[in-house]
Amino acid sequence: MSHANPLKAYVAVTAAYWAFMLTDGALRMLVLLHFHTLGFSPIQLAWLFVLYEIAGIITNLSAGWLAARFGLTRTLYAGLGLQVAALIALSYLDPGWSVAVSVVYVMLVQGASGVAKDLAKMSSKSAVKLLAPREGDGLFRWVALLTGSKNAVKGLGFLLGAALLATAGFVPAVLGMAAVLSAILVALGLWMPAGLPAGRKDARFREVFSRAPNVNWLSFARVFLFGARDVWFVVGIPIYFYAVLSDGTEAGNRAAFFMIGTFMAVWIILYGIVQANAPRLLRAASRSEAALIGDARAWAGYLAVIPALLAALAWVAGDPAPWLTVTLVAGLLAFGAVFAVNSALHSWLILAFTHDARVTMDVGFYYMANAAGRLLGTVLSGLSYQAGGLPLCLGTAALLVVLSRLAAARLTDTTRGMHGTI
Repeated sequence: MSHANPLKAYVAVTAAYWAFMLTDGALRMLVLLHFHTLGFSPIQLAWLFVLYEIAGIITNLSAGWLAARFGLTRTLYAGLGLQVAALIALSYLDPGWSVAVSVVYVMLVQGASGVAKDLAKMSSKSAVKLLAPREGDGLFRWVALLTGSKNAVKGLGFLLGAALLATAGFVPAVLGMAAVLSAILVALGLWMPAGLPAGRKDARFREVFSRAPNVNWLSFARVFLFGARDVWFVVGIPIYFYAVLSDGTEAGNRAAFFMIGTFMAVWIILYGIVQANAPRLLRAASRSEAALIGDARAWAGYLAVIPALLAALAWVAGDPAPWLTVTLVAGLLAFGAVFAVNSALHSWLILAFTHDARVTMDVGFYYMANAAGRLLGTVLSGLSYQAGGLPLCLGTAALLVVLSRLAAARLTDTTRGMHGTI
């Protein structure tokens, strides 16, 4: 497939994805902290994000077919437009509603946001496969840059969400983000360059399910990798830090919002920076696919050690202590750096394992597994924190990484080579 200007199309797709992820990160922090201050329990907070992740599973399973049928540009526009609608809908949330009604309403809106995010993600990642240079580590570099920069932007979104909640309030924050994203959607529609496929009418939904063992095993590994992150990231650590940092006053709550938002932002930004530099760190340009598959196994092993150690320290400490808080910050930042290498390897491998004719299908299936992992982690985050506090949260993360390592052990280099040959 030839492209009129692949670099310009890549830049446009990346810019749209950045805008989306900035609002996605801000929205997650806004919802989490806003409803925590309203008295929601850890399990109730987890439920707010459950439909978001379920929607992601369903969306990714069908998004690959939708993109193959209607074109990547249309699915990208649909994702951005639906996010605008979700943000506007959140502004109608009434504080006078009961907890049950509020949870159901926010779950439904978050579900729409989950559909939006995964339409945008699948469109952007598939576009990289079609637009990236085929020479050397071009594919790895382009996908690492897109994914790494996206995560850095999402980190800024966490900080933005906490700052907007503390300064402007919940409703002005979501309406302001809706206005900005609407402007970007209009600009993208007016100036989107050529280069992305328009779709094919003969695409069939059954093509979504891959028959390639490497695609299936990598997707399985992805489930547990992202479950291991979200089991502490979604509810456990933010609520633990809030309990440690807030003194119960309005000023203390605002200070806690800023500190939690800053930590989450720094974590995601560090994750994005390491992810963007993973090809250079792993010397991908001069190494074989088999060697990089070996790295996927090895780095999962390194990752499992970190939450296991942190869980042991949290269990020994018992009650929150200053030394534990400092250790957790350092340890979780280390987790983020190692996790980023794992994630970058996965993101490259799925594109290396697929081919142009199936790219939207396989990427959609893979990100369906990604959403399933986030759903698993989200549910376990609320349950484990409520049942056993931080030690159980982090111990569960370690177990999930071990399961991801076992799935990665089944990958082989027989499906595709680095240069796209069978």
